[in-house]
Parts: sequence; C-alpha cells; structure tokens
Amino acid sequence: MTNLLRTYTCGALRGIDVGKAVVLNGWVNKVRNHGGISFIDVRDRYGITQVFAGDEDAALKETAAALKNEFCVVVEGEVRARPPAMVNNDMPTGAVEVVAKRLVILSRSETPPFQIDEAGNVREELRLKYRYLDLRSQAMQRRIKLRNDVTFAARAFLEAEGFLEIETPTFIKSTPEGARDYLVPSRLYPGQFYALPQSPQLYKQILMVAGFDKYFQIARCYRDEDARGDRQPEFTQIDIEMSFVGREQVLSLTERLMGHIFERALGVTLPTQFTRLTYEEALETYGTDKPDLRFGMTLRDFAPFVRKAEFRAFKEALDAGGAVKALVVKKDVMNAPNGGKEYSRKQIEELEAQAKIYKAAGMAWMKVNAAGILEGGVSKFFVEQQTAICAALDAGPGDLVLIVGGAKRKVVNTALGAVRTKLGHDLRLCDSAQFAFVWIIDFPLFEFNEEEGRWEAAHHMFSRPQEEFIASLEKDPGAVKGDLYDLVLNGCELASGSIRIHESDLQKRIFSIVGFDPENAEKRFGFLTEAFKYGAPPHGGIAPGLDRLVMLMAGETSIKEVIAFPKNSFAQSPMDECPGEVDAKQLRELHLAITGNPTGSK
Repeated sequence: MTNLLRTYTCGALRGIDVGKAVVLNGWVNKVRNHGGISFIDVRDRYGITQVFAGDEDAALKETAAALKNEFCVVVEGEVRARPPAMVNNDMPTGAVEVVAKRLVILSRSETPPFQIDEAGNVREELRLKYRYLDLRSQAMQRRIKLRNDVTFAARAFLEAEGFLEIETPTFIKSTPEGARDYLVPSRLYPGQFYALPQSPQLYKQILMVAGFDKYFQIARCYRDEDARGDRQPEFTQIDIEMSFVGREQVLSLTERLMGHIFERALGVTLPTQFTRLTYEEALETYGTDKPDLRFGMTLRDFAPFVRKAEFRAFKEALDAGGAVKALVVKKDVMNAPNGGKEYSRKQIEELEAQAKIYKAAGMAWMKVNAAGILEGGVSKFFVEQQTAICAALDAGPGDLVLIVGGAKRKVVNTALGAVRTKLGHDLRLCDSAQFAFVWIIDFPLFEFNEEEGRWEAAHHMFSRPQEEFIASLEKDPGAVKGDLYDLVLNGCELASGSIRIHESDLQKRIFSIVGFDPENAEKRFGFLTEAFKYGAPPHGGIAPGLDRLVMLMAGETSIKEVIAFPKNSFAQSPMDECPGEVDAKQLRELHLAITGNPTGSK
C-alpha cells in the first residue's frame, strides 16, 4: 500500500505542476467514457482533479471501464496541461489533468441513494440516514471546514487574551435550568442519577471562586426539549467567564472575539462596536428582542390618530391601556427583484394570519394610492387625518400601511414584529452575506408566569439585578432590570450572558422570589451558595452558540447543516437508529424496569 499513498491532494495541482509524477487518492466523482478513453473526476475534501485514461494499456482501460461513482481509487500518473479550449475555469485544478499510468480500485461502492453533488436537494431524512455520503458533498465539507476554522479562531483569540480552557464535568447533579435534563442512571448507586449539563453555568462560577479569573470552554450542552431549525438535543457553545469585570468588559471582549472569528474564517471585517438597544427599545421598534437589522421597516406609534377616528376596536384597545402600532411596507421594497408589484388582499390575509399566531385579534390595513390618498381596508375611518398620517409614517404613493391594536402592548408589538419578520423574508430583504449584530441590554430580571401564578427568572437564577434595584427586589419584581445582555445576529439570538450574583444572601433572595424554598434551594444549589461563602469575586460571562454562529456565517437556516451528525426533528438519528432499546441485562444492572409503552412511539 505504501507506493499507493497520495503525493498530492485532488485540489492541489496547478499549471506549475505540469510534468510531475503524482499519486492521487480519492473517490470517483464522475466518469465519462468516450470509446476507448475515459475522463474520470477524482474527488477528496480538497477538491477535484480530472484524470485521463487512454486505451494504450489494456489493464488500465479495463479498470477505467469498471469504475462507477463513489469507488475509492488510487491514480498514479503524470500532470499535463489541458488544451486551451478544454480549460475549466470553474475548477481550481481546471488548467491541468493527470494522465493515468495506473488505476487501482481500493474499494467498490454500491449505487448511492442520491448523487453526492446534489445532496442539498435530497429530503432531510435520507441525508441523515446516509450522513456519511451527505458529508462527502462539497457543500457539507465546506461547512464542516468553516466550523473548524471558527472553533480554532475562537481558541486562538481567547488563549491570546489570557484565558484558560478548562473542562467541566459531563456527569453532574440535576439542577433545574429551564429545560428537562437528560438523566443517566447510576449502576453503583441504585435509584440515583447523573444529569448531562444543560450548560456549565454553576461550574464556571465555581471556577471564578477558585481563582481562575479567565475561563473558556468549547462546551457540549444537553437539553431535552423539542427540536427546531436552530435547536438540537446536544449542542455546542463557546463558554466564557471572567472575574472582576462589569458588563462593558464582557461586551467589548465579545465584539473583539467576533471580529477575530469573522476576519480569520471569512475574511469579513466587522464594526469594532455593535449597535445597542434596550429590551424596551427592541420591542417597541422591531416587535422582538431578536431584531433583524438587515432591513428597516420599524414599528410606528399609531395611537395619536385613533382618538380622532371612529374605529371602535382601536379606541377600546387604548382605553384598556394597550397600544396601536403601524408598519409601512414601502413601494420600492415591494418592487424589489423577486418581490411582488404590490400586495394582494390574499397576501395581506396571510400577513394577518401571522399576526394572529402571536395572539393579535386581527390586522387592519390601508394603501396609499398614486395621488397620495389612503384607500382600501380601514382608510374610510382616517380620511380627515390622511395627510398627517402619511407624514408621520413617511408613507408615500404605492406604500402599504399595516396596523395592529390590542389591550396588551407586548402582544401588539410581538404580533406586528412577527409580520415584519415575515415581510423581510418574503421580500428577500435578508441578505445572508450581510451580518447585522445588535446587543440587547437591560432585560427584565423576572417574568411572571400567568399559568402558574408565580415569578420566574427571565434568563436564569444566577443573573445579578442592576444595582439600583437590589434594595427593593421583593417589592416589585416586575420592575427589576437585570445586568443581562443578549447578542443577536440577523434576527437570531447568538449569545446570552450576564453579570452573576456572587453573594450567598442575594442569591437566596432570588431563589425565594422564583419560588424555591430554602430547603429545596439548599438541596439543589447548596454547593454553589456554600462556595460563595469563601470570598467569591464579582464575575460575569457570556456563551455564544457555536452551531448558530457557524450556521449564520454559512448562510444557512438550520444548525443541522453545520453539525456532522445531527438528530432529526424527533431527536432521533436515522443513521445509527438512536435512541434504541437496550437488553434486559443492562437494565437489571442499572436497577431499572421499563413500564408503559416500550416502543418509544409518540
């Protein structure tokens, strides 16, 4: 085998290599037989090289004729220049080809269930079942390479900043963090369980107590929750924690980290500082705390025009302490390439259906005609104010005005924000090559769970209240702002973090507000509050999601496209058929018995 080992990869050869004797290893990407000669495209992860097999050598000719796609082969031969008319400028190796002197089949392949170079057009379940074939595609290889580059760049940056990469346990104590834990039964301790970490949160805080003031980890995390495009049962985050810092230091470090990653992995230069919005500003302006800033179309206050009109539903909304907001879809946006000329009534109804998903009672609309006059929809209620409305909303001829009102201001903002997001995608305003970062700051520390009638942490229970609210925490939890921050990229939450609580007494107060009695809090988190008794430093951190980051950098909409072996939408792996049953002996060793439905069906 030694003399069959490659001397060059399939993406390396160029014009300067003409005349060289080479050995290539790879897979047959395509075979074209022309009488007694064959042209064979041989592929590895570095690229594709065209191989010419003539008819002078009978054994060579016979082997070439036997080749099929995805055979694993060795090619030994000499590099020659292609004739000028045969140069393929779409391939880095397109100026040359290898004239084969020997072809060896290392292993044969059955007919693949799909063409490798067309894997992106194959249904997802088939791609996941034959993931090893899907991963051979150039698109998947590029994305996995990008993931490697991003990970390496993050490590290099943080190491240069003085951070230590420290591993935290995979088997931990089950502590409530929002999602269900994956549990691992203990064989040695019957009836007891380890949990897989939803995040390294408690351990990285304990590392700060231990004096490791700059920690990071490319951390694997596990959450038993429903899967979706940007969520998996197991995922990876760039986990970062620092001592003796405030919010500004964390935000600045993260901005520099992202700048380094994008420069190294994509050659893209980011702004040195990202846009900042408070939580309230984001909701009022974009209708979401995850706004996509690649396009405008902001929410406008329509309440000033409601009092002078006879539209009862909007007046009742304001009387109930709610809001009425408007969104203007500009004519030039609707006339954008691949967009429509104007929105039809059917399309407006589709937008209204989107608003109703987010609990809006409905959505009103008006159009500005060529003469600058409001028409259609609810325009008859606002005829006397149409000049003022168009001026205030910056609405001109051909523009569409969408309006949502309701008794709950947050519902109005969220529903109209969802319409804005749909419009951004429908009108192709979201350029995947554009990267619009925004910090969302000043989140509420608590949210009220109406179904359970109690307060709960907006992010997690270890986030510190802003200083001005600490003395009056229990009086009005809804008014408390936390020292919390999210980093959003192109409408996707990329990272979440906070300055942490480092005092035992304050931590116990937070536990009490969210409904953990002292005994239960001690049982669940006693090892953390005990550590805080021994000189815990002020500390804070952030955890960018690696999967989401690479997904967005690659211009994809699902993290499955950037994970080598993801699960499907049912948290299953079609390739190795996990989760699967285990035999009775294993269950006995773990002191477990299966009851109920053992098939795993939903």
